[in-house]
Amino acid sequence: MNLNLSRPIAFLDLETTGINLTTDRIVEMAIVKILPDGAQQVKRRLINPQIPIPASSSEIHGITDEMVKDAPTFRQVANETRQFLENCDLGGYNSNRFDWPMLMEEFLRSGLDFDVSGRKLLDVQKVFHQMEPRTLSAAYKFYCNKTLEGAHGAEADALATWHVFEAQLERYNQLGNTLDSVIKAIGDEQIVDFARRIIMEKGVETFNFGKHKGKPVAEVLKAEPQYYDWMMKGDFAMHTKQKLTEILNRSLLKKA
Repeated sequence: MNLNLSRPIAFLDLETTGINLTTDRIVEMAIVKILPDGAQQVKRRLINPQIPIPASSSEIHGITDEMVKDAPTFRQVANETRQFLENCDLGGYNSNRFDWPMLMEEFLRSGLDFDVSGRKLLDVQKVFHQMEPRTLSAAYKFYCNKTLEGAHGAEADALATWHVFEAQLERYNQLGNTLDSVIKAIGDEQIVDFARRIIMEKGVETFNFGKHKGKPVAEVLKAEPQYYDWMMKGDFAMHTKQKLTEILNRSLLKKA
């Protein structure tokens, strides 16, 4: 194995009813966990989203309502999934913008907190786009010289992502062989909420949308308390609301 790991890294791939974090749901989930000794552990299952799967989504991943009608809901597998990810760094393909944010929403809807602080977030797409801009199938062909069979199947895509990353480590010596060195080479993302409604600017949590874009969140909530209520009642991701509440609570503690 080309990667020197200090703890496991879990590569996640999801198939879903759509791409909206607040309204869509997971229909298939696969996690490929790579242990420091190079051993692999795979967890894959279909998930009953409890909402209809649009035909347009089924055409992409091949999963239909009939296929998931007897599958467990995410709430039923949430705790074992969280346990499987315990003490893992987190990886995937376009995972920082979709897979982990979607999984975070499902955890929160199930009443479970999934804390990513202190974990390294590796998006293999970011490595690829920085070195050789393409899609996952093209990345697999380019780096592994193979055709990706079963593309848009969660397990196939998660395994392909791991194999692409291994090939990237072998090809690009400047990446090094630790997660720290790779993330340093491609740039670290300071993620506040996965939906990126709030970003870090000069070490300050700052709104990234709307009339207060570019303004520090704490200052806005202090000057316009009703903005917090508007966001909490609005169509925002649960993780965004969770982080907004954490910032508000910190501000209130400073006042006390």
